[in-house]
Amino acid sequence: MPMRDGDLQRVRALPLFSDCSPQTFDAVTAGAFLQRFPAGTTLLLEGDQVDFLYVLLDGIVELEGTWNDKETTLSILKPVSTFILAAVVLEADGLMSARTLERSDILMLSGEAIRRAMQADATFATAVAQELAGCYRGLVRTLKNQKLRGGIERLANYLITQRLRQGGDPTFTLPHEKRVVASLLGMTPENLSRAFATLADYGVEVNGPRVTIARPVVLERLAKPDPLIDNHQPVTEVLTGKAQRERWPRPTKVA
Repeated sequence: MPMRDGDLQRVRALPLFSDCSPQTFDAVTAGAFLQRFPAGTTLLLEGDQVDFLYVLLDGIVELEGTWNDKETTLSILKPVSTFILAAVVLEADGLMSARTLERSDILMLSGEAIRRAMQADATFATAVAQELAGCYRGLVRTLKNQKLRGGIERLANYLITQRLRQGGDPTFTLPHEKRVVASLLGMTPENLSRAFATLADYGVEVNGPRVTIARPVVLERLAKPDPLIDNHQPVTEVLTGKAQRERWPRPTKVA
């Protein structure tokens, strides 16, 4: 697909590129190409050599890992976001697979051009470091959530986060199908169903993808949300360095 000016403007607005010089941005995007992929397309397999930095402009992408016939969802990406940056910087094989969950427009930027730009433009190199630092902090939050909390506590905090990200109303919609939610939380679908049943005693009502938190104070008392683990910023699951630096907002409570 031909590059559109609007697409380049959306990429330019990303924290990764917003402060770099026009010359650097032109050099990084000079050889870029935009492709539209149908749902279910595998973009990258873990272990593959990574030649491009991917920028998701439209659609949804799932990042997943596998081992010994098992697989898990690591992240769900929505526009506009980049992925596989660490592998590009290190010129290393990818540790995750990526596939589209719906029809997606993806801009592919040369990994070699990214590395040259980092050497030539200190501002851009700093932005890359901030982006990777933000992703690292997101990973630490995820590890703490997985290791310090049980499944019911993880689900409770996930629901509190989703409610706040969607405006704070008591009723909201799960952003993904329950199979994906279970994988993101490190649970099986069966354990997720049991956890939802347990949370009914704390005022959580579930009707398909619709969730109502009827007693938010009671649910928060169980969840014990922590700003050093949870992040209620209204962004994708993979956080940018800029989002990680923003202050933790006070949770909204509904009487």
